[in-house]
Amino acid sequence: MKLLAICLGTPQTLPGKSAKTGILKSPVSAPVMIDAHGLVGDAVCNRKHHGGPDQAILIEGSQTLQWWARELGRDLPYGTFGENLVIDGLDDRDIAVGDRFHIGEVLLEATLARIPCNTFAVRMGDPGLVRRYFRADRPGIYCRVLSGGMLTPGDPVTVEPYQGDRIPISELLASAARPITMAERDRYLAAPIGERLRKALSA
Repeated sequence: MKLLAICLGTPQTLPGKSAKTGILKSPVSAPVMIDAHGLVGDAVCNRKHHGGPDQAILIEGSQTLQWWARELGRDLPYGTFGENLVIDGLDDRDIAVGDRFHIGEVLLEATLARIPCNTFAVRMGDPGLVRRYFRADRPGIYCRVLSGGMLTPGDPVTVEPYQGDRIPISELLASAARPITMAERDRYLAAPIGERLRKALSA
């Protein structure tokens, strides 16, 4: 696998919206520094729901983006989904909480599923996208940064599977749309999930 694209966003306003968003991202060709908060220079405007140490990076796999391009019937240039990194040959459905991405000196750990919101639907010009996203079962992958450093498009990527109980990222997306059992709650809390979800489950 390799890193196909690094995408950065600037604060912009979507049609019909008053608040600025960083969802509009474009690929860059130069190396980019990544620290505990994500890609240096990338805009995160709504920090209540986005960003933070456990949602520092949003990854999309090339296989998942290709599936979405066919599903939506349109080209999806890198950054269209608001992703930070695109990894060649990756299917998002293969990733579980705790899986780690080694990209040069950078180490990322999968923590959460991308939960679709109205801003995402407006950005894509598709009011029904939130429902379609849940049905598709192919969410983007949020990660925390365990080791920062420089990233360059074309860097090799290695995935290190989590050795504990595997909770697919797609399962976390599905669980966000329904009540979960106590057994599921305990299972999720035993995994290295993001703190927003951990606090919600522990309340």
